[in-house]
Amino acid sequence: MTDKLGVVVVAAGRGSRMRTQESKQYLLLDGKPILVHTLELFDRLEAVSDVVLVTGADDVERCQGYVGTYGLRKVKRVIPGGKERQDSVYQGLLALDGSVRWVMVHDGVRPFAAREHIAACLDKAIETEAAVLAVPVKDTIKIVDGEGLIQATPDRRSLWAIQTPQAFRFSLLREAHERAREEGFVGTDDAMLVERLGVRVAVVEADYYNIKITTPEDLPWAEWIIRHVRGERES
Repeated sequence: MTDKLGVVVVAAGRGSRMRTQESKQYLLLDGKPILVHTLELFDRLEAVSDVVLVTGADDVERCQGYVGTYGLRKVKRVIPGGKERQDSVYQGLLALDGSVRWVMVHDGVRPFAAREHIAACLDKAIETEAAVLAVPVKDTIKIVDGEGLIQATPDRRSLWAIQTPQAFRFSLLREAHERAREEGFVGTDDAMLVERLGVRVAVVEADYYNIKITTPEDLPWAEWIIRHVRGERES
């Protein structure tokens, strides 16, 4: 393998929380699908050599069309995902196998990751083997039982909201996924799978603009970021 960086962009979900007929990743934002904004983010990064887009089986042809229409040179493959997000990431890793030494996994509906934060995440991963973007939690968090009663209040100073991209040595993340598959374990993110191997994952502080567009309330906020933040970052 080379020292190249590959990126797996996961966009296979249907997103029922958005309450729209169209899947959230294909909703238009500033005239382009949200997913295209995300792909363009990595297409512009010099460090990235290959992008694998994992999407729903019924959307592969549409996304292949995006690659040509928007000139996404680094999107080398568009492949169908699996039942769970974790399965989709694994399929993306298989598509990259043998071509890269480092890999990032990123949500297809998270189009506002800052270039400097992506670079910092990669640098930290190269230093430690595994790193994720995150922000300190602003709100007080409560642990609540099935009856809706508060059981505990964790110290907010130790709580971080984890984002993507998440960066890893490719062989490490592949091993983590294969172990999880063997043991029938399903995690909520890739860092969780790596943690199960006993590897400590580093946190790189990002910002609160790096939102995951998931619910209708996120769309006006995304439009505001497009108008007031993205232009400043790209200038």
